[in-house]
Amino acid sequence: MNDILIQNIGELILPKKTEGPLKGKELNDLKIVNNGTVVVKDGKVVYAGEHTEEYEAKEVIDATNQVVSPGLVDAHTHLVFGGSREHEMALKQQGVSYLDILKQGGGILSTVESTRNASEEALYNKSKKEIVRMIQFGTTTVEAKSGYGLDKETELKQLDVAHRLEENTPIRMKHTFLGPHAVPKDAKDNATFLQEMIDLLDDVKDKADFADIFCETGVFTVEESRRYMQAAKDKGLKVKIHADEIDPLGGLGLAIDEGAISADHLVASSEEDKQSLNNSQTIAVLLPGTTFYLGKDQYADARGMLDNNGAIAIATDFNPGSCVTDNLQLVMSIAALKLKLTPNEIWNAVTVNAAKAIDAEAGTIEAGDQADIVVWDIPNHEYLPYHYGVNHAQIVIIDGKKVYENTGLITES
Repeated sequence: MNDILIQNIGELILPKKTEGPLKGKELNDLKIVNNGTVVVKDGKVVYAGEHTEEYEAKEVIDATNQVVSPGLVDAHTHLVFGGSREHEMALKQQGVSYLDILKQGGGILSTVESTRNASEEALYNKSKKEIVRMIQFGTTTVEAKSGYGLDKETELKQLDVAHRLEENTPIRMKHTFLGPHAVPKDAKDNATFLQEMIDLLDDVKDKADFADIFCETGVFTVEESRRYMQAAKDKGLKVKIHADEIDPLGGLGLAIDEGAISADHLVASSEEDKQSLNNSQTIAVLLPGTTFYLGKDQYADARGMLDNNGAIAIATDFNPGSCVTDNLQLVMSIAALKLKLTPNEIWNAVTVNAAKAIDAEAGTIEAGDQADIVVWDIPNHEYLPYHYGVNHAQIVIIDGKKVYENTGLITES
């Protein structure tokens, strides 16, 4: 007998399974089945489609007037870190820029100090709380970056904590080494520190799926980033890049040239680089929650990227300084309001395309797929980005097991 039968589904969201990411107009192509059925057995999807009475199961979930989708995929987070930076909010409100806060020893460098001083157990317990919240908001697959160590011991500690989290929580994870996230205060110079991070690739290549670098004014140049990315590829790692977040340095063009799986942020990317997305499989991972949190007026040009037949995904950028949220649903709303994306585009951007951006087997519900599924207490798929700032996830299923259910208020009899 099957394990779970989800029946009477108001709307069943079925993103298209493709070899590469959905590009341009394809992102708006989303199959919606009314009165759908999903069947799960042994952690896998057996059937997903129109209503049928052919199946029985140990547990039947009645999803009348509800929506069912693949689990959300958060393709860009800085999950493991020590401390917090709430004191920086006042500086930002006074108009102090992120780069100026960095120069004052705040920003990334403040978190680096806290992360270096934190024990592995403290980092594990802190990060586990974030994962629980992510799951409750419907995220079933997450990418976790290092980058708050800037030294061998702490970078390895962050990666080890992330692997412990993967082993001891239901969530699926991908791991990214972001050693060159900033230049530490005690570094001799950029070139010397970058070489240290390149040398560290031998130690992290069995712990990480990707290598990432922050290509930005005051951090690493395009040429320094190219050198790092090529070294990482030589070690067998796929590459990502934090690019064009503040200044249009050409990080997106570099990502395309180097065949990066993704280029992330891209608020300031040039028209020329956006046009280059047309002939590339590199996915633009856009982080509108970060722009929102920093109070900026200019958001990444999602519509321009799609008009150039680019592939985009949406992620939280969960981190302690510039986007302090575990709620990918909230970021979906910001993507609608500020990136002007349609509901169809948004659902694809946080499922199938987000999965492609981290090379994860996730984001679709077809026979044979991992059964990572969310039942949403919403009347239709357009409602989630519309009704923002709350949690619409009713039931979260990972690997065919129910891991979260919102059962409502606890009341005394």
